[in-house]
Amino acid sequence: MDVLTFLLEPLQYGFLTRALAVTVAAAVVAAVLSCWLILMGWSLMGDAVSHAVLPGVALAYILGIPFSIGAFVFGAGAVALIGIVRSTTKLKADTVIGVVFTALFAAGLAIVSATPSQIDLMHILFGNVLGVSAGDVWQVLVLGALTLAVLLFKRRDLTLLAFDRTHAHVIGLNTRFLSALLLGLLALTVVVGLQAVGIILVVAMLITPGATAFLLSRSFDRMLVIAVVLTVAASVAGIYASYYLDISTGAAVVLCQALVFAVVYLVARPDGILWQARRRSGARGGTGTRVAA
Repeated sequence: MDVLTFLLEPLQYGFLTRALAVTVAAAVVAAVLSCWLILMGWSLMGDAVSHAVLPGVALAYILGIPFSIGAFVFGAGAVALIGIVRSTTKLKADTVIGVVFTALFAAGLAIVSATPSQIDLMHILFGNVLGVSAGDVWQVLVLGALTLAVLLFKRRDLTLLAFDRTHAHVIGLNTRFLSALLLGLLALTVVVGLQAVGIILVVAMLITPGATAFLLSRSFDRMLVIAVVLTVAASVAGIYASYYLDISTGAAVVLCQALVFAVVYLVARPDGILWQARRRSGARGGTGTRVAA
């Protein structure tokens, strides 16, 4: 099979082109947001919101309304609930997040188990990107564009918040509003990513791109670009891998992103494992030469 046939054959199928559009759109938005989540140490919050939307999705299916509405309501509600519990107790943030998201996730599982004939649990948890309709594609594109536009419009303020919250407050920025805005955008991004990879795997799309780009750059603007480029490439590779290897599309996308991270972790200069080992080896060799002299 030549390269052109390899690339064009999957695109003959409408369901696969729709899957590609949805996955790339979700990957771009998640990659951009993940850079802020990594810098602010909010990776666990992404995990919490992605799991907390399960009861919203289940109720939306039961009520016959768009699942994105239920997912966003419960995602935003989880963020608000975490904030309320944190501000009214002495518990640390990770403890509160763990209690809230596991409780909501369990509630979602209870709803799903009570109505097994109406809800396909596998599609909710792991996505059904090959089954998206044209309407689903437009929904993801609109929500993704909205989220991305707000992130880029408030980029400077959000970046200052991530690097120095105190300074941001001193110069007059409303840090509480910016934090709430970022968390609201996180909920929207989870909704966007659900169609592509489902509730469980969307966590990877919110963490891995930013973590990979962080290892490759110390400039935030470059970090954003690197995260998007690598994530889009990994997502496209995952779609093709799922087609030719006949495996889960969401899992293939996430595995490709993880593979990119693993390669960067090993070879990124100057912090990659192989570069560190080479420096240590060179240092030992240099020391030995000086002693001998």
